[in-house]
Amino acid sequence: MSTDSSDLSARIDTTRPHSARRYDYWLGGKDNFQADREAAEAIAAVFPHIRTAARENRAFMQRAVRHLAAEAGVRQFLDIGTGLPTADNVHEVAQRIAPESRIVYVDNDPLVLAHARALLTSSPQGATAYIDADARRPQTILADPVLRSTLDFSRPVALLLVALLHFVEDQEDPYEIVRQLVAALPAGSYLVLSHATFDPLDAETIAAMNAINEGIKPTFTPRPLAEVSRFFAGLDLLEPGIVSVSDWRPGPGPRPGAGEATGYGAVARIPDR
Repeated sequence: MSTDSSDLSARIDTTRPHSARRYDYWLGGKDNFQADREAAEAIAAVFPHIRTAARENRAFMQRAVRHLAAEAGVRQFLDIGTGLPTADNVHEVAQRIAPESRIVYVDNDPLVLAHARALLTSSPQGATAYIDADARRPQTILADPVLRSTLDFSRPVALLLVALLHFVEDQEDPYEIVRQLVAALPAGSYLVLSHATFDPLDAETIAAMNAINEGIKPTFTPRPLAEVSRFFAGLDLLEPGIVSVSDWRPGPGPRPGAGEATGYGAVARIPDR
């Protein structure tokens, strides 16, 4: 993993908002710039629950990892579209339960790469690694020697695609990306996926969000339940199926409704082929 500062500086465009940095801002992080904050606040102005949605999505990921590590015995995790490091990253959640867990993070944002050392603080028994790559090129990720030296593809792997695919446009064929990644995993592996949706929103809010979306790159593509369900074709969904991220095996106490979380989440097992 190269983190040459001059190369990274040339790749980081602070004048245009970036999805990972907006997400960091909504979560209360500091790794963002003025353009990111302005775009984040523009979205918050028409959808005030956006910070709740970001937190609920993050909490879904953490619950899914805890379940897979504690209940399903998974010890290998491939997190594509990692985002900027924050509290309780995948390796911290998994290694708290099973210190021998091994995690590979993948992202193509140079700012994430610049902070990747925070993702590489593995327990002595386990391992973490980082790949600078684009989810739109799954075969590049799968062929990376870092991936193959860190994870054993003869044993189950949990593939995490959390709040990622709504930044892959239809013409880029997100379903084929998922198909290729899932096909590379052995039976008994798992897919953890969350995806933004406008399903619970009223028409006025949707129109306002779409108007803002026209000026954002990469284009944000929320999808309805039927389209999100296609990502799980041929897989065995764990209970409770595809639900609001807030409703996937929640802890005790009150939780936001689907209209605030605005995202579907699910975990599915890859069956024997």
